[in-house]
Amino acid sequence: METSIPVTQDAPSPRVTERLRPDADGVARAAELLREGGLVALPTETVYGLAADATSGTAVAGIYAAKERPSFNPLIAHLPDLAAARRQGLFDANALALARAFWPGPLTLVVPVSAGCEVSDLARAGLASVALRVPSHPLAHAILQAAGRPIAAPSANRSGRVSATSAAHVLADLDGRIDAVLDGGVTEVGVESTIVACLDGAPRLLRPGGVPRAAIEGVIGRPLVLAGEAGMAPISPGLLASHYAPAARIRLEADAPHPGEAWLGFGSDPALLASAAPALDLSPGGDLTEAAANLFGHLRALDAAGPAVIAVAPIPDHGLGEAINDRLRRAAAPR
Repeated sequence: METSIPVTQDAPSPRVTERLRPDADGVARAAELLREGGLVALPTETVYGLAADATSGTAVAGIYAAKERPSFNPLIAHLPDLAAARRQGLFDANALALARAFWPGPLTLVVPVSAGCEVSDLARAGLASVALRVPSHPLAHAILQAAGRPIAAPSANRSGRVSATSAAHVLADLDGRIDAVLDGGVTEVGVESTIVACLDGAPRLLRPGGVPRAAIEGVIGRPLVLAGEAGMAPISPGLLASHYAPAARIRLEADAPHPGEAWLGFGSDPALLASAAPALDLSPGGDLTEAAANLFGHLRALDAAGPAVIAVAPIPDHGLGEAINDRLRRAAAPR
């Protein structure tokens, strides 16, 4: 029996992009849209970010669709303060010292996820770590407080294009593709946030940025290890991400599961789903945004059942399907 693959769209459906003023009403409307799963461009210390609810895989998938981002790299989750960040990740002594020294500000900390971490699998790219930052821009900070949840916010431009430093730049790239832009004027163009991983007792510099390396070393009292020197696979935004690799072997472009195989479908015929145990469908209706939101969670759930092989249905290789297939190929690579 062949897998049914419904027709899907390459780009998000056209929408009216609201222009929000940098006042209390604008902040309240931006936070409301984010809580509803919308996409809002907002100013940060350096450039405009494309914000979405980091706890919602569907909302995060909307970021990738709007940006036409080619692969699911981890995204930074932005929080209003350290207390909120500590609910999402586990801070060792080094991470805590760095957060207290440089937050709010252009420092991102990659830490292990907490037991109660709400940041979605898709925003974390399936990893057991999470990238966290407390920004200092007053509008971004106000929106984070009003939204009341972690917010993912990569640069507000289509993938591969120049980062936006004004609301006009955002609209030139994303008008009709996002729900709103909050006009905070022209941002101060600077370097991106410094990214430091605090995962195993030896802080590692993953990306230099707005906080100088010497200042970080002054706080932790030791030299930072460079990720490349440690032989560590990069695990943060802007870098080639390591990926969730299931214990099971992945068989791609499968028409149907072989006996004993688990099945990861896409728009599968119900009879086909019933033929495998376990079996999950990324999107029964063939929607690529839904499939992206479910990708890591479904892979993890199937792998937990202990099959030797997970057979995966063909995924259309356009729109978000390109990123889904990129991740599936990584998961299927020899290791």
